[in-house]
Amino acid sequence: MKKLFLLDGMALIYRAHFALSKNPRFTSSGINTSAVMGFANTLMEILKKEAPTHLAVVFDTDAPTERHTDFVAYKAHRQAMPEDLSLALPYVVRLVEGFNIPVITSDGFEADDIIGTLAKKAEQKGYTVFCMTPDKDFCQLVSENIFVYKPARMGNEMEILGVKEVLEKWEVERAEQVIDILGLWGDAVDNIPGIPGIGEKTAKLLIKQFGSVEEVIKNSHQLKGKMRENVENFAEQGIVSKKLATILLNAPVELDEDALLVGKPSRDLLEPLFAELEFRTIGRRVFGEDFSVNEARSTIGVQTDLFGQPVENSNASFSTEKSAEAETPEPIVPSKNINNTEHSYFLADTFGKRRELIELLGNQTSICFDTETTGTDANQCELVGLSFSIKIGEGYYVPVPADQTETQSIVNEFKEVLENGQITKIGQNLKFDILILKWYGINVQGALFDTMMAHYLIDPDTRHNMDLLSENYLGYTPVSITSLIGSKGKNQGTMRDVEVEKIKEYAAEDADITLQLKEAFVPILKAVNAEKLAHDLEYPLIHVLADMEFEGVKINQETLKESSLHLESDLAKLEKTVYEKAGLKFNISSPKQLGEVLFEKLMLDPKAKKTKTGQYQTGEDVLLLLANKSDIVRDILDFRQLQKLKSTYVDALPLMINPKTGRVHTSYNQAVAATGRLSSNNPNLQNIPIKTERGREVRKAFVARDEDHILVSADYSQIELRLIAEISKDENMMDAFFKGIDIHTATAAKVYGRTIEEVTSTERRNAKAVNFGIIYGQSAFGLSQGLGISRKEASEIIEQYFNQYPGIKNYMSSTLDFARENGYVETLLGRRRYLRDINSANPTVRGYAERNAINAPIQGSAADMIKIAMINIHHDIISKKLDAKMTMQVHDELVFDVPKNELETVLPLVKEHMQNAFKTSVPIVVETGSGSNWLEAH
Repeated sequence: MKKLFLLDGMALIYRAHFALSKNPRFTSSGINTSAVMGFANTLMEILKKEAPTHLAVVFDTDAPTERHTDFVAYKAHRQAMPEDLSLALPYVVRLVEGFNIPVITSDGFEADDIIGTLAKKAEQKGYTVFCMTPDKDFCQLVSENIFVYKPARMGNEMEILGVKEVLEKWEVERAEQVIDILGLWGDAVDNIPGIPGIGEKTAKLLIKQFGSVEEVIKNSHQLKGKMRENVENFAEQGIVSKKLATILLNAPVELDEDALLVGKPSRDLLEPLFAELEFRTIGRRVFGEDFSVNEARSTIGVQTDLFGQPVENSNASFSTEKSAEAETPEPIVPSKNINNTEHSYFLADTFGKRRELIELLGNQTSICFDTETTGTDANQCELVGLSFSIKIGEGYYVPVPADQTETQSIVNEFKEVLENGQITKIGQNLKFDILILKWYGINVQGALFDTMMAHYLIDPDTRHNMDLLSENYLGYTPVSITSLIGSKGKNQGTMRDVEVEKIKEYAAEDADITLQLKEAFVPILKAVNAEKLAHDLEYPLIHVLADMEFEGVKINQETLKESSLHLESDLAKLEKTVYEKAGLKFNISSPKQLGEVLFEKLMLDPKAKKTKTGQYQTGEDVLLLLANKSDIVRDILDFRQLQKLKSTYVDALPLMINPKTGRVHTSYNQAVAATGRLSSNNPNLQNIPIKTERGREVRKAFVARDEDHILVSADYSQIELRLIAEISKDENMMDAFFKGIDIHTATAAKVYGRTIEEVTSTERRNAKAVNFGIIYGQSAFGLSQGLGISRKEASEIIEQYFNQYPGIKNYMSSTLDFARENGYVETLLGRRRYLRDINSANPTVRGYAERNAINAPIQGSAADMIKIAMINIHHDIISKKLDAKMTMQVHDELVFDVPKNELETVLPLVKEHMQNAFKTSVPIVVETGSGSNWLEAH
C-alpha cells in the first residue's frame, strides 16, 4: 500500500513548543530546543509506528495569500511568534532534511492548501493519505482514502478521523459541509468572523436543517428573532467566512512521488545537528547505541537560512510572524573521548597498591572521588568500587568483592582519608557517595565541592548530569554506562557483571572528568556571584541531607492498614452516592464516561469544552469551577482525592520500608527546583495532604522510633509573606507583623476599610487569597475564579490592596525592571533565577516569566532561610553530642526524632536557629509542637 503522510509543519512545531512551555529544554548555550525535540519525537514516532512509504513536511511562507488580499483582518490578531520558536525553525528544517524528507512551500498559498492539493492528487494515484495536524479545518478534506491524523496530546492517544468519524463529530451528511459550519461559526484563532451569535452547536443545527451557508441565508425567513436578524445583516460576512475556511485544492505544487519516498536518515546531516542541540538520546534512537556526538562534524558558527544553507544575511521566507535577529550561541562540540585522549588510569587491586594510593591521597589538600555500585538507591545497593583523581588526566580505581565482609575491610583502609576534615572532597552528586559510604561505617568529612550543585547554581533550569556537563563544558564524551551494563529495562545488568579492566577505565574516567569540571566551574561560579552560596549553603547542606536520608523515619503500618480500610469504606459510600445522584452506574475513574454523565446526562455546563480526541474535559480545574453548581461534582472531587491518597501513600508507604532498617528513607532532590526549594521522592513528602481528615491520617502514621522518643515539628509561620514585607519594605505590611496582628485580618481591614474587630470571615478569606495570590502573580480573573466572585469585584480588591500596600506594588515594578534589564532576579542571599523570556514579544510567554520574576526572590529567600537553619541545627546537634535526629523537611517545616530527655534542649535550639537563619527587620515566627506521631507534633 502506498501510504503518504503530509505534516502541517508550523502547527506541529507550535504544539511541540508549547507542550514544554512550563518546563522548556535548553542547551548549555541557551538554545531552547523544546520545539525541535518535540517535532523530532513526533516524526520518529510516525516513522516507526505508521511506517509511511511517502512523507513531506509543509510550511506557510511570508508571502500574502488570496485570503489576506480578500479579507485584510485575516489572522491579524495572531500573537507574534515567540522568539525561541522562530529561532528553532531553522533547526527543524535541518532536522527534516537530515531525515531526507522534502520541505514543501508555495508563495501565495498556505500549508493547508498545499496539503489539500497534494492529498487529492495522491488519492487519484492510489495513495492512502494522512494529513497530520491538530487543525480542525482539515476535516473538510476527508474521503475514502484521505484521513486526518491528529497527534497524541496531553496523555491522550493519537486520533485518526475518516469519513465516518468526521460525519459523527460534525453532525453532517458530507465532509465538505464542515466548511459551511466553519463559515457560520467562524474561527477566533484565524480571525474569521462567521455570523454573530452563531456558535458551534447552532451552526451544526442550521447546516443539518438547510445544508449550506447559502441555503441558511436563502431561508433566513424561517429563523426567529435575533438569529434571523444576524443572518440577514451579516449574510455577506458568512459567505466570506466560508470562503476563508475553504482549503484550496489548486496550489501550484506537483506530486513528486520519488522525492516523497521515505529513505534512510543522513548521518552526515544529523550528527552535527544532534551535537549542536545536545540530542544524545535522540541520536541513539536514530543511529543506535554506537552513535556518539563526539564524532559529529559541527556546523556551528555558520549562520544559515531556514533551509540550513550558509548565507551572510538570511532572508528566509517562512511565515514566522517575527523574524529572528539573534545569532545562535556557540556551545563546545564534543570531539574528545577515552579513545583519542591521553590518560593514565590505574588499578589498585592489591593491598600494596591501595597503601600507596592512600598515602598519596593523604598528602593532598583536595581529592576527587566517586563510588561504583550495584544500583541507584543508595540505601539498598552495594559498593562495587571506589575511584579517585587528584590530577587531570589521571585516575585510580579500587575494586571491592561481592563478599561484604571483605568489602568492609577494604573500605576501612580508606577511612582515615575519607574522614579527614582537612581534605576537601570533590565529586558529582556527592550526597549519593556519602550516603553509600555511611552504610559501610564511613562518615565523610571535610569541605565539599559538588559539580552537580555548582552547575545547578550556574544554570538552575537545565540538566546537571555528568555526561552532559562533560560534553558541554569540556568537549569530552565519557564512556556510556549502557555500553557496560546494557540499556534500561529488566535485562539490564549491574556493575558486578562487568570485567574489572572495563570498570577501571569507566570509573577512573568519572573521577578524572569530575575533577576537570570542578576546575571549569570555579571561575564561572565567581562570575555569576554564586561562590559564597555554594560554599556556605549548598555544599554544607549535602552532609545534612545525607544524614537525614540515612536516618529515615519510622512508619506505623497498623495505622496505615486501618486508614486503608477507612478509605475503602469512604470510597464505596462516595461511589454509591455518585451513582444515586447520576441515576446510573458508570466508571467514575473514566474521563470519557464521567464527561458523558456530567455534560450530556446532567447537562451541568452547556458550554463544556472537549479534548482534541472529542471527549469532555474533566480535569480538576474544570470540576472545581463546577463544584459550586452541583454537589455530585464535589463528591467526584472527594472520590478522586481519596483514591489518590490511598494509592499514592496509604497503600504505597509500607512497600517503601527498607528491610535493613524497618524505616522509610525518602530521597531529597537538591538540584531540581529552580527556586532553590528542596523536593523529595519515594515518598514525596511535599505532597502529603493535610487539609482533610483522611489526609492528616497519613501524617499520623509517621511515628517516633520508640516509646523513649518523641517527634518534634517546627514550622515557619507565613514565611513568604514576612519575606515579601522584608524585601518590599512596605510600611503597612511590616507594621502588621511588628504588632503581631494576623496578616490576613490586617489586610482585610485595610482593603475593606474596617477595624480589625469588624473584619468578617469571608473578608479575611478574600484577603488571604490576595496575599498569597500576589506572590504568584495572580490576575483579577484568577482571583475571581478562586473565590467565586465577579471579575469586577476581584479587580476592585486588588486595586485597593495596592493602594494600601504601595510598597508591594513598587517591589513588583522594580523587580520586573531589574529582570528585564539583567535577565535574572535574586534572593536576599544572591541566588539567581534566570528568566530567558522576560522580554519576549509573546504576552503569554512573557507573562509566565514575569510571574516567576516576582515570585522567585520570595520563594527562593524562604528556601535559603530554611537551608541555613538546617545546616546550623545539624551542626549544633552534633557539637552538643545530642542524640536527636533531623528526619524530614517539608516545605517550611522541619521534623525531628528526639529522645524525650532532650526535648527541653532541642525545642529552643531549633527555634533559635530557624528564627535567626539570617538577619531580618520583620520578625520571623516559628511554631513548634511535639507528639508521638507527626500529626500530633504538627
